[in-house]
Amino acid sequence: MAEKSKSKTTTVSTGESEIITPGKKTKTTITADAESEVIAPEKKTKTETTTNAEKEISKLEKKAKTISDLPGVGATSAEKLIAAGYKTMENIAVASPAELMEAAGLGEITATKAITAARENLEMGYETADKIQERRASIGKITTGSKELDELIGGGIETQSITEIYGKFASGKTQWCFQLCVATQLPKEQGGLNGNVLYIDSENSFRPERIVSIAKRFDLHEEDVLKNIFVARAFNSDHQMVLAEKAEDMIKEKNIKLVIVDSLTSQFRAEFIGRGTLSGRQQKLNKHMHTLMKLAEMNNVAVLVTNQVMSRPDILFGDPTAPIGGNVVAHASKTRIYLRKAKAEKRVAKLVDSPSLPDGEAVYKVTENGIED
Repeated sequence: MAEKSKSKTTTVSTGESEIITPGKKTKTTITADAESEVIAPEKKTKTETTTNAEKEISKLEKKAKTISDLPGVGATSAEKLIAAGYKTMENIAVASPAELMEAAGLGEITATKAITAARENLEMGYETADKIQERRASIGKITTGSKELDELIGGGIETQSITEIYGKFASGKTQWCFQLCVATQLPKEQGGLNGNVLYIDSENSFRPERIVSIAKRFDLHEEDVLKNIFVARAFNSDHQMVLAEKAEDMIKEKNIKLVIVDSLTSQFRAEFIGRGTLSGRQQKLNKHMHTLMKLAEMNNVAVLVTNQVMSRPDILFGDPTAPIGGNVVAHASKTRIYLRKAKAEKRVAKLVDSPSLPDGEAVYKVTENGIED
């Protein structure tokens, strides 16, 4: 019995040890190949790194290079999109599913997939504020011809945003348009952008002879100045919206640096009469404003719109003048300037809204030479 209760230990040359206890036999194996236990995690890490790299390469290879490469967009749909003005990835990325559905007959799910793929392809997402600051460094500014006005609005009419000027009749809104038609063509060192102008005229108020008189002030060749202004007469709100949508082709082909809409709300106001049509008017106006906003931001051009006004009967004290378009126009316009007539040739411009400038006023004159101090 004493012999049975003794523990017996047998050492194996391979590194295995066998421990035998009374009534129970336990075998513990100690592997000498400890090196494999240390190397194994390293091999796993390398494999994971290789797999991630392969995924990234595969992802880059799968990126759509043309519109027809987008998921759900075949050759036929791509042709329809291009014909409707969606010629680049940027156009698709900033569009809504409803717009693609209408333009190319895509289903809602397919349109959403195409837009998502275009945004991923362009890496559209969050970015740091310093990158936005770098992009804003490319903003150009067009002089108004008046030092006081330029100081009021931070150096001139800026690109990448919409500037709205509104006021009563004879307040000088269209004179701003004529002045900027010429100023845009000036060299950058003189306050221009050395570019051309696209002019959407909804009130039949464009006058070439006025352009000529302002051009003389800057010693510019009259015929050349006129040839660099591309004018389109808008006969109704739908026509006006189409002209704005087709403007992108002109911007790239003709070196357009300023887009003018004079007047923004004239046609909408004439066609949509009564409170019952207000909702429909605002929806169309909202779409029109967003089209102009995209033009400004994506092409680094300045957009100037003139707006009509109305008198608010509920304002008993103060100026009852209010711009047409309500909050739809107010939110889309980044800079809003209210013009009013003073004595003789003098006009007063009031900066009503700006994301970076304080409110203020400036007095200027409208003469035969255009806008002056």
